[in-house]
This record gives sequence, C-alpha cells and structure tokens, in this order.
Amino acid sequence: MANDNQFVKEIADIKKDFPKWYTDVVIKTQLCDYGPVKGTMVIRPYGYAIWEIIQKEMDKRFAKKGVKNAYFPMLIPESFLKKEAEHVEGFAPEVAVVTYAGGEELAEKLIIRPTSETIIGSMYSKWMQSYRDLPILINQWCNVVRWEKTTRPFLRTSEFLWQEGHTVHATAEEAEDYTQQMLQVYKEFAEEVLAIPVITGKKTEKEKFAGAVATYGMEAMMLDGKSLQAGTSHYLGQNFAKSFDMKFLDKDSSLKYGYSTSWGTSTRMIGALIMAHGDERGLKLPPVVAPVQVIVIPVAMHKEGVLEKAKELKNKLSEMGIRAELDASDNSPGRKFNEWEMK
Repeated sequence: MANDNQFVKEIADIKKDFPKWYTDVVIKTQLCDYGPVKGTMVIRPYGYAIWEIIQKEMDKRFAKKGVKNAYFPMLIPESFLKKEAEHVEGFAPEVAVVTYAGGEELAEKLIIRPTSETIIGSMYSKWMQSYRDLPILINQWCNVVRWEKTTRPFLRTSEFLWQEGHTVHATAEEAEDYTQQMLQVYKEFAEEVLAIPVITGKKTEKEKFAGAVATYGMEAMMLDGKSLQAGTSHYLGQNFAKSFDMKFLDKDSSLKYGYSTSWGTSTRMIGALIMAHGDERGLKLPPVVAPVQVIVIPVAMHKEGVLEKAKELKNKLSEMGIRAELDASDNSPGRKFNEWEMK
C-alpha cells in the first residue's frame, strides 16, 4: 500500500481532513471548477459525463412509471410564488429576482426558478379538463437557482442541475401511492446504479418541503460518518391544486381539485458518489457511472508498434461496449498514472 500511495500526492489525507480531501478530489480530478459568481460552479466534461449517465439511467426508470420529459420556463412571475403561502415563506430567503430587462424596470418581478411547482401548476390547470386527462406524469431536467450563503461543489451551490418530477392524480390515494413509488425508484437507483445503500423515510414537519402535506427523503451515509440527503419525494395534497385552480370534471360530472406530487434529485448525487466511495487515492466510481471504465496507457510509446497496439486494444474494448480511452499525451507515464489513479 505504501508504494501504491506514491501514485497520488496532490490530495489531502482523507482520514485527517475529510472536507479538504473532498475539495481536492472534485477540483483535481477535473469534475468541476469554481465559477466567477460566488457560490457557482462549472461542471467540467468529466463531471458532466457522470451526470449524463445518471440522466440516462434515471430516465429509463422514469419511463417505466409512465413519466415523460418536458421543459418549463426558468422565469416565474412573482405573483405565482405568492399564491401558495407556505411555499413563498419557505423559499423567500433563497430566491434570485429579476427586476430590470430590455432596458427598463419590469412591471412585475420575475423569480429565477428555485423549483417549479408554481409555474407547472399554472400549466397543468390549462391542460386538465376531465378525469380522462389524468394522471399527468411529467419530469424536467433543468437548472435551478437558490441563493445559498454557504456552498460546496456538487453538495450546495447557488445554481445546480436537477430533475424535478410533477404529477397530478384524481384521488389522494393515487397521489400518495405515486409519491412512495418514486421514492422507491430513487432508492433502487441509488443502490443498484450508484452502489450507495440508503435509508428512506418520512421527514418531520419542520423538515418537509414548503407547501407539502408530507415529504419523504432518501439519506445516504458518507465515509465521514455523516448522512447526506440524496433525494426527496413530496405529497402535495390539494395545496397547489387549489392555489392554481387545477380542477377536472370527474366521472360523476362534478368539478374536483386534483392531488399532486413532486420529487427530485440533483447533481448532489455526484457529491454522494465521491464521499461514499472515494479513498486516499481519489475517486472510486462504480463501473455503471464511470465515464472511463478502462484507460489504456502505453509505456515506451516512442518505440515502434507500441502506440499502434495500444490503439488496437482501446478499439477492441470500445467495440465490446466498454467506455475506454487511450492516453497518448506526451506526459510521462508517472504523471499519467497519478492523474488516472485520482480519476
């Protein structure tokens, strides 16, 4: 082990300074970098490749539940947020507001999306007329902005990427059941794809999502002994339905409010991957989500036939469906070993 550790010297000791180790890993493995605006991050290609794999794997599971993807605007009228009292109170300290655009003051302030229950609710009220239109099962992959005071890459940033699912159902029982179904989808994804054991359960009244009847969370244990919330599923009851007039004509010819849910996970999952699997040498990614599953490093590359054989090997691996890369840079083998051990 002593000789192995010589490969990686640039990151802090995971046992002595876990927070510094985490920061070193995310920056030096080129997962991300700090953005020019305080609290933001730039997700670099290696980190974004992990996110793309997460998207692909989750979309397959969402599709099995009848969910389809869509996209909604990131600018939300301030009046929308104020329609749901608990919601506006819960998010008010974190919202970013646009007051000036097109060379003039706006007649109404616009909220940069912290979450989308309000704007999606306004659209669902237009789309649901009859019980035949239900359930509505839609997910969107997007960015959100929450003006956080304390930030860390992937774990808590002022802008981050996520998926947010929003559904409407005819009955409370259907909506509550779907809330639990999506929580189970998250649990299976975390354990089967990310290889992270999780604990699921109901949040306290103090911890629940602003405007929800009940919130269910998924907690994962990190190597430092602390838990990390890795996903949530909310039963919203009729709170948003009543605020946004989400009514439908039921089979008995009476107008009724729908029952809604929302559920989401974010790029925080990448942070969970790092803190659940990493070691003194850097990242240890489960093969399913590893952007590079095999790295081919030719030694004595200047010798005749070495590079050609390395390319042949890389191509054979790719043909087998393995995500393989060839490092044919002119860096020394030692430097390459060091870089790829961290990744």
